[in-house]
Amino acid sequence: MSKVVTFGEIMLRLSTERHLRFSQAKSFAASYGGGEFNVAVSLANYGIPVEFITRLPNNEIGACALKEMRKFNVKSENVIYGGDRLGIYYLETGAGTRGSNVVYDRANSSMATITKGAINWESVLKDVTWFHWSGITPAISESAAEECLAAIKVAHKLGVTISSDLNYRSKLWQYGKEPDQIMPELLKYSNIILGDIDTALFMLGKPKVKPNYQNEKSLPVIYDELFKLCPNLKTVATTLRYSVSASHQRIGGILYDGKNIFNADVKEVTPVVDRVGSGDAFMGGLIYGMINDSNDKQRALNIAVAACCLKHTISGDYNLITLNEIEKLLSGDESGKVSR
Repeated sequence: MSKVVTFGEIMLRLSTERHLRFSQAKSFAASYGGGEFNVAVSLANYGIPVEFITRLPNNEIGACALKEMRKFNVKSENVIYGGDRLGIYYLETGAGTRGSNVVYDRANSSMATITKGAINWESVLKDVTWFHWSGITPAISESAAEECLAAIKVAHKLGVTISSDLNYRSKLWQYGKEPDQIMPELLKYSNIILGDIDTALFMLGKPKVKPNYQNEKSLPVIYDELFKLCPNLKTVATTLRYSVSASHQRIGGILYDGKNIFNADVKEVTPVVDRVGSGDAFMGGLIYGMINDSNDKQRALNIAVAACCLKHTISGDYNLITLNEIEKLLSGDESGKVSR
């Protein structure tokens, strides 16, 4: 069976309760999350063997994060230790016309201070079939970007499938480098990229475009630009999100394999319980679909969109949805009836 490795930072998440503003909060709900770890949880939930690689502080909070990995059946044998603190992010959950707000507190975290060569990637990626990273890791520090590139190069050398979620976070790129100075070298090895076309071109140092995702005839020409810039690219996927309000989202998806455009129907998602982590849910669904049946790209995209939609109904970063629930949604059952 395929084995997946994801690499990134797990953080302590502190959320206001009942949609309160930061200024109203008397307490915060504590949980854990982080883009690449969220993907790992999804895959473990779907029965895919998956390992998460990260750096944790050797203290009680780091131990709690490790327990969180084990709780969700995500392997952690190659986690390394060092640094003084776990990264934190604060979440103010929006409602209606007021959007959610995130404040990061992850400067000098264990992952941000990781050094190049800290992980023996040759050993970690032995017998692995899939490696996943996202644009969040190279955004937190230059040394994290260097270690991410080291992992990608080893994965490429070993013939491991490499996927990347662009995950552009403007609040994170604060160490003096812009995405187009870092991301092109990392993305040139990727086989699967998830992200908007304009974000991809921006990260690759090219002029932005405003693609019309409804015009399937024009999309291959634009997507082909990414294929020229990323010589190992085989598949590009884009989550289509139409935000009616913080409480009402419309979710679809596009996938292009260099020859054909695949389109998933847009689904209504309302009310939204928690939007954070829904992109990671899409990525987890896409990876599962491509591992389970690499020849059926339409089904992989449909699974990704269904997983993304269902994640909006779950509090916290993780998509705690079963494959049966995904299949139920794919069959057209959106009733939400009680299962008795």
